[in-house]
Amino acid sequence: MKRIAPSCEDVLNAFAVEPAHESHTLERYLREYPQYAVELTDLSHELSRLASQEKVELSARDREAIDAAWKKHSETIRGSKIELFAALSVDQLREIANRLDVPRQIVTAFRERKVILSSVPRRFLARFAAALNVGVDEFATMLAVPQEPRRIRSHNANLKSSIASPVTFEKLLIEAGVPEDKRARLMANDD
Repeated sequence: MKRIAPSCEDVLNAFAVEPAHESHTLERYLREYPQYAVELTDLSHELSRLASQEKVELSARDREAIDAAWKKHSETIRGSKIELFAALSVDQLREIANRLDVPRQIVTAFRERKVILSSVPRRFLARFAAALNVGVDEFATMLAVPQEPRRIRSHNANLKSSIASPVTFEKLLIEAGVPEDKRARLMANDD
């Protein structure tokens, strides 16, 4: 079965609203969405070119395009029940992990968007969506929206908070200590 992938436009919009467009951000998007490598690279170059120019006045057309893109992005976030995980209690998260037969840290990794969506077998994604009482496409859309970095208070302003790059579903299972035979079942895409 085919894995769900967000549209090129959705990926480019998500990349465009990232707080920083440094090389590690581009590399993360290229790992997650290699099918859009040319478009992502072009957008990255355009964004860095615009950032390097001195004070640039946006035209009314540019502002309208930005407003339209932001509105679409905001609607996608609202429409994808982005707070779905936040509404779940610890007991509910534990129950979902039990239903999926995975350690709770796997559910947490999905909640924190630390898994590369394209690496998740459609069958597992469908089971996860069912456990959350949402459709598979809706769940995949929700997971495709990057999580907002949490603001961490620090007394040292020079320290940067780091967000771990997403990893493949299989690597997550390995890191969680899931035995090989169980990993094979979870990675299977057939019924």
